[in-house]
Amino acid sequence: MAAAAGNVKGVQLSQAFVKTAAGWLLGLMLAAAGAIVCINLVSSSVASPQQPVKEYLAALQKGEGEEALGLLRAKVPTSNASMLDGTALQTAASKMSDVKVGNPESRGSNRVAVPVDYTLDGSKLHTEFLMERTGTQWLFFAKWAFVPTTLPTIEVTVVNASEATLNGVPVNMPNGRNTFAVFFPGKYEASLNGTFFEAPATSALVSTRDGGQAPLNLQTRSTKSMNEAVAGKVREFLDNCADQATEQQRLQPDCPFYHASNARVVDGTIKWSITEYPKITIEPFGGQWVVAPLNGKATLTAREINLFSGFVNDLNVEHDFSFTTQLDVGSDTVTVTPLLTF
Repeated sequence: MAAAAGNVKGVQLSQAFVKTAAGWLLGLMLAAAGAIVCINLVSSSVASPQQPVKEYLAALQKGEGEEALGLLRAKVPTSNASMLDGTALQTAASKMSDVKVGNPESRGSNRVAVPVDYTLDGSKLHTEFLMERTGTQWLFFAKWAFVPTTLPTIEVTVVNASEATLNGVPVNMPNGRNTFAVFFPGKYEASLNGTFFEAPATSALVSTRDGGQAPLNLQTRSTKSMNEAVAGKVREFLDNCADQATEQQRLQPDCPFYHASNARVVDGTIKWSITEYPKITIEPFGGQWVVAPLNGKATLTAREINLFSGFVNDLNVEHDFSFTTQLDVGSDTVTVTPLLTF
């Protein structure tokens, strides 16, 4: 009986050990499965080749150029760096929306292309970022980084100006042109908003490293206030000229207008007035600004005596006139000098 009881007890201990071992084994299997799931999750998220791309795009939208440059592993070409940080960079990326980072596509040699689809200022665009595996982190996870590149550039030109505005930032334009390094994707808009001269905004969407962007050419024109300032000085000159011609009783004054007659004009009856003032057109020429030839009309009234008949007639005649000027523009002054030939 004692031996039978011992056998039963041994069987019970064996069964308990098996259950305990099975529990531990199940726990280990679950832990291993959980670890595999975690590894897969990490590999498809923070350790994925898409993650540096997401961080790069976020840095652009925050205007953090130093971080973006480090992530992109890009060289800055010889150019103006005004667009690579702060407001200018943030503005470039501010028009980007509906961003979708796709699954990586193998390119061989431990490289993949990460596609990104997005809308930039209303245009649907596509950019691929080439990534390479640079090692392993935390034993299990691949380490991905951008394949080193060089930043693209855009060229900006402006007629007869040494400054402009690019993405809301004032920039220097030596000899009317400059080249700017830029990040991508981004929108870059140039304009000129001066007191005397302006240029309508023109923009470019940069979506790739070598997109072959056309230059942003600013077509400068005189502002309304500039035209009004020149028109005011021209009117003042013509009005003074007409007043002096009347005061001096001259038919052929030192003015753009004159009257030729064989009759004798009665002294004290000559009166000149401007009946049509010139329209102002300011144009670029030879690196300077010039006023196009000015055309107008002046009216002369007087009493004249016919030398043959002796009759006195009322004279009322309108004369076309034309003249040119020299335009000098300072930082806050405009000078208009009439150029007259006699």
